[in-house]
Amino acid sequence: MSKHYQKDSLNEIAGGDPDFMGIVAKTFLEEIPPDLQAMNEAIANDNKELAYQFAHKMKPNFEMLGIELKKEITFIEDWTRTSKSNAVVDNHLAKVNDILQEVFKELKADYHL
Repeated sequence: MSKHYQKDSLNEIAGGDPDFMGIVAKTFLEEIPPDLQAMNEAIANDNKELAYQFAHKMKPNFEMLGIELKKEITFIEDWTRTSKSNAVVDNHLAKVNDILQEVFKELKADYHL
């Protein structure tokens, strides 16, 4: 079964140290769920400035773990600079939420968290 994150990317960041990989995974699981929730709420409330801050904050974490969400996060960031309604980001936001829920499960299972 294919993962929603790239363990090789995490391994490279950690220099092959399995303990450090676990720490990175644990930190991701502590920081990203509340940021994701806050971004969802900001979008629902049409708070574009706050939505941008959380999308931008999470993006490097996705890149670090090889999570394929760059297109979706960039779309959300770009939306925050428009006058378009939040409905235009619904599909992108749904994909971010779906993929990250899978990543959370996979990291918990892979690192026994």
